[in-house]
Amino acid sequence: MADTSSLPVLRVDIVSDVVCPWCAAGYSQLAFAARRAGVSLDVHWQPFELNPDMAPEGEDLRAHLAAKYGSTAEQSAQVRAQLTELGEALGFTFNFFAGMRIYNTFQAHQLIEWAEERGKGHPMKQALLQAYFTDGRDVSDVGVLIDTADSLGLDGTEARAALESGKHADSVRQREAFWVGQGIRGVPAMVFNGRHLVTGAQGIENYTSILEQLGAAETELR
Repeated sequence: MADTSSLPVLRVDIVSDVVCPWCAAGYSQLAFAARRAGVSLDVHWQPFELNPDMAPEGEDLRAHLAAKYGSTAEQSAQVRAQLTELGEALGFTFNFFAGMRIYNTFQAHQLIEWAEERGKGHPMKQALLQAYFTDGRDVSDVGVLIDTADSLGLDGTEARAALESGKHADSVRQREAFWVGQGIRGVPAMVFNGRHLVTGAQGIENYTSILEQLGAAETELR
């Protein structure tokens, strides 16, 4: 494993949702760019719900996109193909399928916060993105969330208790409100070192340029 101890470290708060495909793609682009730029990222995932009022059973994804954004079937198919190709290049697998549903993610965000307390917030976020986009699982289902915790070597019984008690519910709501209050209306939104906001999946080249500039500035401050 490469020694990253001498690399400049940049904190990045990534405001995103578990069911946001561009969040998955954007982070993969960012991680690739970090290796290219020679910087180390201190990643902190921040909660955002694309559909906070989503019914428990979720909605058909294609019907949802048509109703919310006015996307035609052809436009949706084109975006799915674009994301699938992009994911392949980045090492992330998007498996879109007919009948795919989109879900409420409030409990998923609570699970990420619970995992963060145990030093595994980042792996949990990645596992949930994979569970939804690669494995086609219902990330609003408590059983799926517990399975995901177990897969990371975390205590599923403790995870279930935390979710059922709502221990992290208020904290997640407060953090969501904070980022909305900062003007975040769409995701992914990335805040570097607490002051540089970059929105959308920018692509490897743009991220590399951003990280090189921030990394150089960080090195000068050492």
